[in-house]
Amino acid sequence: MLAEVTHDHVLETPADSRTVGGWLRDRFTHLPWKVFVSREMMSVFGVLAAVVALLSLATYCTVDDIPLWKAVYLPLLDIFTMGDPATDESRARKVLQLIAGFTGLAILPLVVAATLNATGAFRTASISHPPTDDFSDHIVLVGLGKVGTRVLVRLRSTQHRIVVVERDPGARGVAVARELGVPLILEDATDPRVLGLARIRQSASMLVLTSDDSANLDIVMAAREVNPGVRAVMRLYDDFAATVSLTLRASYPDALTRSRSVSALASPAFAAAMMGRHVLGVMPVERGVLLFTAVDVAGHPALEGFSIHQAFARNEWRVLAVGAAGSAAVRFSSSDTLGGLHLPNRPDFDWRPSHGRVLRAGDRVVLATTRSGLDILMRGAMPAPGRT
Repeated sequence: MLAEVTHDHVLETPADSRTVGGWLRDRFTHLPWKVFVSREMMSVFGVLAAVVALLSLATYCTVDDIPLWKAVYLPLLDIFTMGDPATDESRARKVLQLIAGFTGLAILPLVVAATLNATGAFRTASISHPPTDDFSDHIVLVGLGKVGTRVLVRLRSTQHRIVVVERDPGARGVAVARELGVPLILEDATDPRVLGLARIRQSASMLVLTSDDSANLDIVMAAREVNPGVRAVMRLYDDFAATVSLTLRASYPDALTRSRSVSALASPAFAAAMMGRHVLGVMPVERGVLLFTAVDVAGHPALEGFSIHQAFARNEWRVLAVGAAGSAAVRFSSSDTLGGLHLPNRPDFDWRPSHGRVLRAGDRVVLATTRSGLDILMRGAMPAPGRT
């Protein structure tokens, strides 16, 4: 997805001139304290309080001459099994102590589990730093794996406003996002609530770069439910990308949707290189690819003896330049885009040939071809009727 992200990026940390009070506010005001008053926590501790109240009332009513504070204190000791046996107390007190002990055995695991769950949620959520309410016209980036982290660094270097969503707190890009000061949300992006936190309605576009095709599709569909007009780019690996692109365009005709299959884009150049074809570059065009290749005219009946105008085959190839077969006028590049086609300033290679020029056996041509057109040329066959 990125042509070159191989150098180290030095992260600049701005000078900190804030006061202690400002630092404390920035550090603690965004922390998710509300997890400790969640419905789950309130339910568990509500049940505990109700049990304590009932046992305290029963103790106060059945035990003679006991102050109210002790009627509350003793059931708490019994529930938490803190060891104060009622050996010298009345029978009613002993029965209540046994009931409180068994109740404590049933309730304490729930209390501990709820507390640990809230603590874990607090720890995870405290790493998150959602955008402010005035954040808008930004890019929502989902996924901080290898690709997502590189995209994040590149976008940040170009001063784009970014909100990052990542499900895994241990992902490699989480630390990078925090160093860059990018708003970060550590939750599942398929949840509409999380997309709301990322302010998807106010965003300019969305990049979904996780390694799971299905998850990427789920995230984009969830985002389209919230904001049908959001521009979405997904990371997909196979021909599934074509179906997804067509479906999304049909479902949301007013939205700008782009999807690219990495393997589909890379495979033509890879296969051509393995077979010895002189492929100079590959350029994606919608769901297809356009190949730029250099071939010798000799031995190609579809080229030899025809003018440049006659050698043009619709939907197959077009001649871009003509030179001598033995010239080194074309340099090869490892880039897989049109930028990989270098056009050196040499007099023996004509990049604006006349349409009437006839191609001879001693010529070498640079062609823009489709995959089927390149196959026809390499087989030495003539194209199907319909040459223009």
